[in-house]
Amino acid sequence: MPRPKQEAMSLTICGEWFPETGGLPRSEAWARGEETALETEMRLFGSCMRWAFGRLQEGMSREEIKKRGQVLFGLNSRYVDDARLKAQAVWDSQKELLGIEIGETETKLRRARKKLGQAMRKLEKVRVKGDRVATDKLHLTVQGRQARVQKLASKLAELQAHQEAGTIPKVVFGGRGLWRKVCRGKVSKETWRAARRGRLYARGDETKGGNPNIRVRVRGEGFGLAVALSHLAEAKGTDALGRPRTGKAPRVEGKLWLPEKHRGFVRQGVAMGLPYAAEVVRGLDGRYRVKLTWSLAGMVKADLGNGCLAVDINPDGVALCHVGADGGPRPWPDHLVWMPDGLGKYPGEWQATVHPNGFAYVRIPELAYTRGNRREYLIGVLAKVVVDAAKLLGKPLVMEDLAFGKDRLDTNRRFNRMASQFPYAKVSEALLRRAWKERVAIKAVNPRHTSTIGHWKYERRYGVVIHCSAALTIGRRALGCREKITRELRERIHKLKAQKGRSLPKEGQGMTRSVKALLGRLETKMVVHNSSATWQQERPLGIWLDFKRLALALR
Repeated sequence: MPRPKQEAMSLTICGEWFPETGGLPRSEAWARGEETALETEMRLFGSCMRWAFGRLQEGMSREEIKKRGQVLFGLNSRYVDDARLKAQAVWDSQKELLGIEIGETETKLRRARKKLGQAMRKLEKVRVKGDRVATDKLHLTVQGRQARVQKLASKLAELQAHQEAGTIPKVVFGGRGLWRKVCRGKVSKETWRAARRGRLYARGDETKGGNPNIRVRVRGEGFGLAVALSHLAEAKGTDALGRPRTGKAPRVEGKLWLPEKHRGFVRQGVAMGLPYAAEVVRGLDGRYRVKLTWSLAGMVKADLGNGCLAVDINPDGVALCHVGADGGPRPWPDHLVWMPDGLGKYPGEWQATVHPNGFAYVRIPELAYTRGNRREYLIGVLAKVVVDAAKLLGKPLVMEDLAFGKDRLDTNRRFNRMASQFPYAKVSEALLRRAWKERVAIKAVNPRHTSTIGHWKYERRYGVVIHCSAALTIGRRALGCREKITRELRERIHKLKAQKGRSLPKEGQGMTRSVKALLGRLETKMVVHNSSATWQQERPLGIWLDFKRLALALR
């Protein structure tokens, strides 16, 4: 899914609600079975959302959906409109995901066909040699890869048909995975129905004190939550547009638990009347989880006039570079603290390698494999250290806009595991949220070729690891610096090309004929690179791709 723009970022706070449903009346018209009034409201909202999704596909207008939805489901105007918004969000996300899924499927299909061709060529060779054991083995391999190609081709054709018709694949409310378990008899239908009707959403409104339908209240040192039960409100005729008018709806209240680190922020937001979207989710275990989403539109704008603090995020930590206004590294101040208080579970838990010339690598080995709350805690501490460093320097944070999409995943288990466990999204979100709280500006840049440029230009010059040199490249890109081919880099390529003897590029000795071709292309491209525009220097198939391939060949 594409990453939202910086001004559209939000802070979501999750808590748990303990509703006091006793004493509330039940509606004879809308209640079913033994469900409480709150469960009735949530079921009606879920039904309204699914109905609105169908009407949106038919092209019904917003006003007509609001008017008819109130009559059909007994909800107030805001709840019906919020159900329509949720249905519209599902529709929009599916339309957006359709294009992404088509691109990912095309990439997988192209890779699968390539592997199928390789297997078929190998099979032909062993058949000529008469090796029956190898032939049988490769025959099975070819059959498996043919099946994968056929499956991907069929999926791609189906997705492209939806795209051409302007439709989307079938949406299963309640979860496709849960529905498949129901079809296999592993889960009951009641469990699936509970997942479909256990949700209530209300958007925020600054003119009505934050959120009129689901309201957070301060109760001394704690918090409470009051949810309007609109289906219990008394009818009072219709308005000028013919829509039903109702009286004040009763509310179900209860204690709201929120994480301690967010309580000060929520208390301040409620006091100021800031708008927030609220969603109540009833789990299959009967517990009520609450998500409060506050807009982060007021983030500080990045001023790069004095440089920045560049961050390169990695699976086991972050690399930092203190970049000056001229694009070069600047020494760290003496009073900068890299070791946060409270860490000490075991020796080596927190490893900070600091170079006086402006580079640092903060490594947490456990981050790459730990689970659950432990990872969340370590990421939170890491984000605090990085943002505090930027705040002390008085400079904005710069990070790369990186993503690991599903199209990267293939049959390499080791890479798939690393890519899936790479906590980039969590680290970047933690940095964004911490920066917003501390009023530190943050900027994201294109990640293309940052590690390659850092390896060839800055790793040897400054004597740092490749992640630190990549952080310098990220900072320079944010400042608008161009990455030119230096005289030192030209000399390195000339020396590689002039090597003789054992290191001469030849088959079976590391540097192959493809490396010879790379060196030849680099000789040609280096002549015109420095005079090219910035977008030409950073293009995907530019000179830095050849440098990347050369670096991989010489490892």
